[in-house]
Amino acid sequence: MNESITFIPFTGLVIIFIPVAVVIGILHQWSLDWKNTIYAVSRMLVQLLMIGYCLSYIFLSNNAAFIILVLSVMVLAASWISLRTIAVDRLELFKFSFISIISGGGIVLILVTQFVLQLEPWYMPRYTVPIAGMIFASSMNGISLAAERLQAEMDRNIDYVSARGISLRAALIPITNSLFAVGLVSLPGMMTGQILSGISPLIAVRYQIMVMCMIFSAVGLSSYLFLVLVRSKIESK
Repeated sequence: MNESITFIPFTGLVIIFIPVAVVIGILHQWSLDWKNTIYAVSRMLVQLLMIGYCLSYIFLSNNAAFIILVLSVMVLAASWISLRTIAVDRLELFKFSFISIISGGGIVLILVTQFVLQLEPWYMPRYTVPIAGMIFASSMNGISLAAERLQAEMDRNIDYVSARGISLRAALIPITNSLFAVGLVSLPGMMTGQILSGISPLIAVRYQIMVMCMIFSAVGLSSYLFLVLVRSKIESK
């Protein structure tokens, strides 16, 4: 596997935005929230271009405090974004989301970086930052699904215990589907990226197993903690 990865020029990258524009056009035609989609795509573009330059600096960093700062910003952002679909009490729920992500996701991050990969130094940026990104983003999505479903169930006057179980199951649906489909329907992003960069599929598979397990654990633990912590607020109403 000595093939070099194909370079994508910016002019070529524009092509992938053609189907994106088509989908936005469909949303507009059906009077759906197409403006928010344009905002989301534009924000994605700007954020990725910026992080591309930032990561070049971060990966060269040999400062543990700086890496901890980067991870802290990631957790804060994930905690706030996870509640994007919650219109009421978002600020009050933020602390529950933060505790859930930093606890559930943090445990998984420590296990992966210190015991599975055994990084040296422990904060090795090239591994720690991307892996933390996958873990915290997965925790964020899990809490977002759990919070939205919990609110919907409580609005239907479902008791908390039943709503809690329904919400946790809903949060785990995407990653559970991925566990069933991986290798049969899809080759996940990390594995595909490694194979495209020339790494042996046998090595890429080991990393992907690690990634699937860490994402499932992060979603499950963070969603569970959020649903447990939020109970006090629900019962105080």
